[in-house]
Amino acid sequence: MHQRKGKQVLIYFFLLFLFGSINNINFNNIQLLNINKIIVSGLDEKSNREIINKINNLKLKNIFFLNKNQIKNILEINTLIENYKISKIYPSTLDIKIKKTQSLAKINQNGKILFIGSNGKLSEIISQNQELPFIFGKPKIQEFLDFKKIIDESKFSYNEIDSFYFFPSKRWDIEYNNIVIKLPMINSKNSLDYIFEFLVNKNLKNNSIIDARVQGQIIFND
Repeated sequence: MHQRKGKQVLIYFFLLFLFGSINNINFNNIQLLNINKIIVSGLDEKSNREIINKINNLKLKNIFFLNKNQIKNILEINTLIENYKISKIYPSTLDIKIKKTQSLAKINQNGKILFIGSNGKLSEIISQNQELPFIFGKPKIQEFLDFKKIIDESKFSYNEIDSFYFFPSKRWDIEYNNIVIKLPMINSKNSLDYIFEFLVNKNLKNNSIIDARVQGQIIFND
């Protein structure tokens, strides 16, 4: 808080120094601090330009008295954005750096193929990675993200998963290297590691089925 107040004092001092004493300021010169340039980076050129146009439509003026909430509203509804940083470059430039969300999987919702991002949002934008796993079923996005986190912590490689199958009982199956694995109702790092070790020690053929739904038992059919 003290740093913010200190920065404000310095800017006011700068204005006074630039335009003369308080009695001689030509307030029309304050327009020198009006925003005349917006830089957006992190997405593709078209998406960056769309964001710039939306911000321009806000008719923002003096950079010193900028209300960032208006800009945040534009950025936070964009399904491609993971996070962002808004910086003021005095006297008249806004610099917005964006980190693009990572596409994790594809899912069919109401006849549309959508992409689940690491930001927990669905996007219609086609991902450059067309080899993403497909999710069959209707999990909530957070249910999928929670399950993926367990996989990432286990010995399984997420990049080698071809498909996910989610059931109304909230149980998951996965297709891993063309092998279907029926997982138990409650998954943990330890249970997935146990199943992975079983796969390593068995020379299974493609299209094999492993049933690990019963705790402590693994049944396979090749």
